[in-house]
Amino acid sequence: MANLAVVVLFALLGAAAAQSYSGYQTPAKAAPAASPEGSPPQTYPGYGTPSISTPPAASPAGSPYTYPVPPVPSPPPPAPAPPSPSPRLKVGFYRRSCPRVEQIVKEAVKNATRSNPGIGAGLIRMAFHDCFVQGCDASVLLDNSTANPNPEKSAPPNFPSLRGFEVIDAAKAALEAACPGKVSCADIVQFAARDAAVVLSGGRVNYRLPAGRLDGRVSIDTETIALPPPTFNLTELIGNFAAKGLNIDDLVVLSGAHTVGLSHCSSFVPDGRLNSSTSDMDPALAAALRRRCPANPNITNDPTVVQDIVTPNRFDNRYYKNVLRRQVLFTSDAALMRSRQTSRKVVANAFIPGAWERKFARAMVKMSLIELKTAANGEIRTKSCRVVN
Repeated sequence: MANLAVVVLFALLGAAAAQSYSGYQTPAKAAPAASPEGSPPQTYPGYGTPSISTPPAASPAGSPYTYPVPPVPSPPPPAPAPPSPSPRLKVGFYRRSCPRVEQIVKEAVKNATRSNPGIGAGLIRMAFHDCFVQGCDASVLLDNSTANPNPEKSAPPNFPSLRGFEVIDAAKAALEAACPGKVSCADIVQFAARDAAVVLSGGRVNYRLPAGRLDGRVSIDTETIALPPPTFNLTELIGNFAAKGLNIDDLVVLSGAHTVGLSHCSSFVPDGRLNSSTSDMDPALAAALRRRCPANPNITNDPTVVQDIVTPNRFDNRYYKNVLRRQVLFTSDAALMRSRQTSRKVVANAFIPGAWERKFARAMVKMSLIELKTAANGEIRTKSCRVVN
């Protein structure tokens, strides 16, 4: 099996050179947005400031900010045991208190995603960005306030590229009308990510999701440093995921979410991905991207490109075939081919029908259990998902 995988891999790499990218389309760039009021200047390496109206992609790089990334142990520490769900969490948690909760969230997601697939990509990304900072507690939704003057959503990894907040708002409003004070925003975020995956995959990704999370009361922009930037190498990625109780398989599987959405040129150009003398990117793709991207992307000149050049709006396993063909944008994507263990997982996800979809569902449920709030530090927001009670 391993020998076959290697043969397939080299066959794919050889085939890539013959491909043309003359039809590579770059969506129009909107005017840059200003930073939110009250947010002090900060910098997070690997993150730029993309246009507020573009669909979300991996958080962009090339920022003038200089917030230091903490060192990652080498070799990384062994992953801790998977997080145990709170006793409150269970599938069907709202069966009596709000029986239509999942249907209400699903309708809000379908209405938004079918007209704009970028919103669906944003909702999936939102679940990841929420869980990796303060745990899965909807802290990413909080607006700046007296209690949280500089929240997560104002930090460069999220502002202004993270999308889907209006979908959460719509779902919360409908739920408060149907069953006031019963459904947490943290659960809405996870339901919405699941439903976006269902819509974008045509139903091939679907899973039952335990609920009963509580909403956090704290949101701090500098804590978004816990999010892995697109410049991370494999050792850094493994260490970052291990710190959240996620293993190497989870890392490879969740990276597959890069099969949808857009990326700003600043996510990969400053990292040398288009440098023909040092980068391993497919030469034809690199040449096409050099025609689209400025040599020094900045806030006024930072075009967007699709992350998956073959099926950009479909949530499928095409990402892994792109990894094998060296047709991916980020250092963090290319890093999956830097070890035998991860490269074998890439091959399996690329060619075993349905394998990635099943594993993605399991990994999303596992991620949704990270650092859950308790009654001592959590609540169910009732006015809006944007403010604490």
